[in-house]
Amino acid sequence: MQKHFEQAIERVVAGLEKKTQVLQPEEKKTVAYHEAGHAVTGWFLEHADPLLKVSIIPRGKGLGYAQYLPKEQYLYTQEQLLDRMCMMLGGRVSEQIFFGKITTGAQDDLRKVTQTAYSQVVMFGMNEKVGQLSFDMNQQGEMAFTKPYSEATAQLIDDEVRMIVQDAYQRTMELLQKHKSAVEKIALRLLEKEKLDKDDMVELLGARPFAEKSTYEEFVAGTGSFEEDTTLPKGLESWNKEQEKEKDKEKEKPSGEAVES
Repeated sequence: MQKHFEQAIERVVAGLEKKTQVLQPEEKKTVAYHEAGHAVTGWFLEHADPLLKVSIIPRGKGLGYAQYLPKEQYLYTQEQLLDRMCMMLGGRVSEQIFFGKITTGAQDDLRKVTQTAYSQVVMFGMNEKVGQLSFDMNQQGEMAFTKPYSEATAQLIDDEVRMIVQDAYQRTMELLQKHKSAVEKIALRLLEKEKLDKDDMVELLGARPFAEKSTYEEFVAGTGSFEEDTTLPKGLESWNKEQEKEKDKEKEKPSGEAVES
């Protein structure tokens, strides 16, 4: 029953499993390191969503995917948006580090990164040079006949967006260079098992350096109907126990001891 439930979630999140799509060994290796790059980048970024699962089984339009447990959230800080951009870039950066070349596999990641960067500058007023301004962005597929700003402002926006993306790419590169051995551990285990969950990540990398701030129930609270059962699935039974251990450790520390954030 639980296995079927998880399979149903995967079908909705990532699409149908493509059992007839067989990757060549070199392609499978590239996908493994790409997905490991996403997983490790998120593991070591404070504002990334907790990882649930990472897979190199082709599904939908993707050759692999990472599944996260996002909290229902309506307001995002600039730091949170930047961490998410880095996590999206983790796959391409990993390819560059381990193979010295990049593939077309990051197309969807780059689209999301571009949208996030433009949103910060054009919609959310999160850029010093452009300032506290907000313009509506064209919906995907719409033709833009006029812009509510000058050509000089348009050029400034483009320049600032490129700088934001480049800074995120460089930050991700430095992070994965530092944790290169962690990426390799995850990639090799993915090639062996094809699918990893949070327990596998903890086994290979140790506990995440940032305390999880919410329990599973808090993540899903309010997401279902009154009749829907949102209790902790069997596959995540260790989730809340880890939070309790973290809280106990904090209580045991002397009052004068600094606590890492």
